[in-house]
Amino acid sequence: MMPLPETLFGKACARLPLFDGLSDEAIDRLAAGGFGRGLLTAALRARLRKAGLADMGALARATPAELMAVRKIGPVRVLTIRTHVLGELARRVPGARAAHDGDATDRRRLDRLRALPAGPLPLVGTVAERFGPDGPTWADLASMRRAEAIRALGIAAADLDAIVSALVLTLLPDPPRSLPVAAMREEDTAPETRAGRVCAELQRARDREWEAAAPATGASPSERRRRS
Repeated sequence: MMPLPETLFGKACARLPLFDGLSDEAIDRLAAGGFGRGLLTAALRARLRKAGLADMGALARATPAELMAVRKIGPVRVLTIRTHVLGELARRVPGARAAHDGDATDRRRLDRLRALPAGPLPLVGTVAERFGPDGPTWADLASMRRAEAIRALGIAAADLDAIVSALVLTLLPDPPRSLPVAAMREEDTAPETRAGRVCAELQRARDREWEAAAPATGASPSERRRRS
């Protein structure tokens, strides 16, 4: 079962691939089967091809947001596509159904967020009482619905969008093992670095708000920081 789109977790997952951690071999096996049998209608398959999604391998790597950008494909059809691709994947790769069904994928993603304390986020002091002395994890924050998060955290919509963007960065699959060692530095995927991305994304969002509200002749906060 895929996460509720109203939660921050659901918003983030809409910008992540339908399937995490599929090998190139698994993708190639899916691609060799085209769209398989019985996937949607001929007209919808034609729209998918026009959008650059020409086979099941491309569908497995697509995000729900990319699929829903195709005309007449909404959340229900995204689930249909995922179920179809998972069935074909299970036929080609032993153990794939248990490893890549919606519940297993959501659990892996939430476990990744639970391992990342939200402490680096300056705003969590406002909700420390709610989550106890240790404060929330990113999984706790991700489980909130959008309106609830705005109220509980006391933040602007732009900051909330920055949190969702940071969650996406945190949940993106790790780089393939075939990348050069220099591109796979250990610190790039460490929890501390991921937490730093969150704070940086939030600061960029605040800078955009301040710059939009600042008088035309005044220096922006980001400019003042660079000068100091």
